[in-house]
Amino acid sequence: MRIAFHTPLNAFEDARISGDRRMAQQLVEAMTNLGHELEPIPNARSYMRTPDAETLTFHLCEARARRDALLDDWRRNGGAPDLWFTYHSYYKAPDLLGPEISQQLGIPYVVAEGSDSERRVEGEWAEHVAIARRSFGTVDLHFCFTGRDRQGLQPWGHEHTAFLALPPFIRSASDAGLPKPVLAGPPRLLTIAMMRPGKFPSYRALAALLALVPEPWSLTIIGDGPMRGEIEAAFAGIPPGRLRWLGAIAHDRVKAELAAHDIFVWPGVREAYGLVYLEAQAAGLPVIAFDSGGVSATVRPGETALLVPDGDITALKQALARLLTDTALRTRMSAAARRFATTERTPERAREIIREGLALAITSHAARTRRTA
Repeated sequence: MRIAFHTPLNAFEDARISGDRRMAQQLVEAMTNLGHELEPIPNARSYMRTPDAETLTFHLCEARARRDALLDDWRRNGGAPDLWFTYHSYYKAPDLLGPEISQQLGIPYVVAEGSDSERRVEGEWAEHVAIARRSFGTVDLHFCFTGRDRQGLQPWGHEHTAFLALPPFIRSASDAGLPKPVLAGPPRLLTIAMMRPGKFPSYRALAALLALVPEPWSLTIIGDGPMRGEIEAAFAGIPPGRLRWLGAIAHDRVKAELAAHDIFVWPGVREAYGLVYLEAQAAGLPVIAFDSGGVSATVRPGETALLVPDGDITALKQALARLLTDTALRTRMSAAARRFATTERTPERAREIIREGLALAITSHAARTRRTA
């Protein structure tokens, strides 16, 4: 099939590093490897940082013009898609193209990682939530990365909307089958995250956690961004000799750093899910985090990760202290983490789910079309 691929949160052609950009690339690779022809829709980002009416009006007008231009081009020159696929649609980045275009072309409409926000249904974001919900009402298939997302989306589909679980996945490293070597010296902790407002609560929780942990350890922090100053200030009470700030580094260096550490610790406050947890486990690092957002969708709680109630710093401290002092437990969890990430969360498994899902979308669309005929 020819598939139009739309990313309203971040432009697909944007080369910057983030988990959602990597997932978008992986989805395109998976469908291309299934034999489909993918056509990313360029310059179609609809992300809105603020809820002001002027910004919303601008994006609605821009989307209307882009829809008309795309439809006109396909009608004149051919090459119209057989299916529309949108990745990552929610109230701050609603899909303003897919619903209308798929209806005009009479093709299935698929969304991966859509999410609803009940807490924003009233107030300044209310119209944005309503727009996202109207778009979900035309979806033929949702690929759901977490159970939480599925629960939020189910009330807004039509009677034939299908839902299929697509657990987050990553490309495995070439050395994934090798056991992680035991590193000498005090345990080395690692965290990786952008330094932006949405990540600040996790950085603040991490600093509070480490202030409570007396056992010998060191922490490497990989990431950069507009809030670096505030984040460094949050760690001011930690002895500087225990901290290593690397900033933003190339992915090859990230993989090398993962291999040189023992434990991945990132609280994950309201994390959508976090590909970085899978990458850490693929390198043999057990995870310490809050059971927040979609974090549990990327780990096996109790086997590859110790998750504690969201916001409970004392419980987080106890979990970290347990891994710091129990080398045998850390070794078992390391082996389980690598096995889980590199055998269960692979592109090969994802491709089979996507193959099933695209067929299901066609069936769902046909049923909806018969209903409205």
